[in-house]
Amino acid sequence: MDLSTPRRRVYGADHDDPDPGPRPGHAYGELVGGPLDGLLLDVTGWSPARLAEEARLPTEIGRYGPGGRAHYRRRAADPDRWDWSGDSR
Repeated sequence: MDLSTPRRRVYGADHDDPDPGPRPGHAYGELVGGPLDGLLLDVTGWSPARLAEEARLPTEIGRYGPGGRAHYRRRAADPDRWDWSGDSR
């Protein structure tokens, strides 16, 4: 993933963080679609098995509001992108 373009926000970074962008030496996947579209998911140190699983990310801005989760799955043809597959409680 080319991180030389304008700084992007990493999922889980505090809104008042003065530098919510990617960190050197970390691996990221771009979240595509759904409530977290455009954010970067830090997958540093994730095993191949974990990368193959669906990520269920807590978020208050999904279909179910506070306590809800947005589900993303790594795209097989483009592993730097994670596609939204729905929301849950």
